[in-house]
Amino acid sequence: MLLIPAIDLKDGKCVRLRQGRMDEETVFSDDPVAMAGEWIEAGCQRLHIVDLDGAVAGYPVNADIIGRIVETYPDVAIQVGGGVRSFDIIQTYLDVGVSYVIIGTQAVRAPHFVDDACLEFPGRIIVGLDAQNGQVATEGWSQVSTRTAQEMAQRFAEAGVEALVFTDIGRDGMMDGVNIEATRELARAVDIPVIASGGVTSLDDIKSLAGGAGDGVAGAILGRALYEGEIDFGEAQALVANLGGADTGS
Repeated sequence: MLLIPAIDLKDGKCVRLRQGRMDEETVFSDDPVAMAGEWIEAGCQRLHIVDLDGAVAGYPVNADIIGRIVETYPDVAIQVGGGVRSFDIIQTYLDVGVSYVIIGTQAVRAPHFVDDACLEFPGRIIVGLDAQNGQVATEGWSQVSTRTAQEMAQRFAEAGVEALVFTDIGRDGMMDGVNIEATRELARAVDIPVIASGGVTSLDDIKSLAGGAGDGVAGAILGRALYEGEIDFGEAQALVANLGGADTGS
């Protein structure tokens, strides 16, 4: 199973939010490029970068910082989301070296956009499904739709997306533990990899998620627990390797 440190960008800084609330942030670094370097030096093979300002604005706001991270660490796979609402934005990110582009709000708002993106950029599209009580949320988590995460996951698996990032908003940034059952249930419902996000708090969470590898849980995004020292990245990597789930991240 792949372990992916998260870098959430707001106002040019590396922050973490609680349940996606833009007014409940903790700043962990004024230098996101250096922060990326710390995780890469610790052994990560992929980074998860979210332009939080972009998710709300509907277009990239911190693209220059993302570009600098990609340029500085060209050998690390990077997946980027937040404000991806057009082909031009996808192409721009891929042109600077981003490995995967995550479509969130636009995927739920206009599913055909994902269909077309998968045809235009095969193997490079990930859909981010953020759920609250099983319902998909959009617009930087400010709106909750009537569609279920499982329904949308099946729809996008058929469209040909490379993977799904599943976030339980109620657990995100709260240090309450990951919603393992919901994640594994979603993974069982589709035949593409599912990456868990939101509430991964301990090595026990990682061990439980790794137990879902047979269900299709292919990775876990690590956020606040990593930044606050509740999870040591090296220990987490060793745990996954010992469980037989090491991944190169490419």
